[in-house]
Amino acid sequence: MTGILDRFMLTGRTAVVTGASSGLGVGFARALAEAGADVVIAARRCAMLEDTKALVERTGRRCVTATCDVTDPAACDRVARAAIDEFGHLDILVNNAGLGTVMPALRETPTDFARVMDVNVNGSFHMAQSCARVMNPGGSIINIASVLGLTSFLMPQAAYSASKSAVIGLTRDLAQQWTPRKGIRVNALAPGFFASEMTAELSSDALDRYVIPRTLFGRLGDGPELDSALVFLASDASSYMSGITLPVDGGALVS
Repeated sequence: MTGILDRFMLTGRTAVVTGASSGLGVGFARALAEAGADVVIAARRCAMLEDTKALVERTGRRCVTATCDVTDPAACDRVARAAIDEFGHLDILVNNAGLGTVMPALRETPTDFARVMDVNVNGSFHMAQSCARVMNPGGSIINIASVLGLTSFLMPQAAYSASKSAVIGLTRDLAQQWTPRKGIRVNALAPGFFASEMTAELSSDALDRYVIPRTLFGRLGDGPELDSALVFLASDASSYMSGITLPVDGGALVS
């Protein structure tokens, strides 16, 4: 009989993590490796993946890097193929590559808005599609959404908020298509505010005025608090869950 902690282990599985050159993606790649997975890490800035690769390999797991702009479907296909060629199978996708902006809506140009939507929504779809084509039953796709797809923090982020709401809708639809037909679970993780490149762009005044008061804990989240939720969605611990969005937001949705 499998013990409860064994259900969180990812030994023998292969994961793809996009946007793994910095920010939350680094922690995701390392957490999956610590749980036992080999990892393919992808980003537009391939040279910056070497530090993440070293962190993964320090856990004793294997890691390969891939250059990928998720807005290019052919590039997404190459990442999925790299996982199959290197490890023989692909079991987990973490759709983490994303772009954020803080800009008043009246100043946000059509180009600005379209770029965010292209990376966050179209890119998530392209990568999910590429990976689902080669995943076996039992696979898990985790789309990284945001609490800003569910609520507002009174900051001007129209494109980003719209894109993350779209990712949540995309998650529901892919789950209802692929879980019964392909045996692939599709869920979304909705982080609140964690230390990352995106939050580093916010002033301390903005954090103190709009973010911190909205959390029940009075602070930003720590990376491992999000990483553990990701491992839960990637593993058999969540084997009866598909189509859900899991907020890890410090209680922002109830504050």
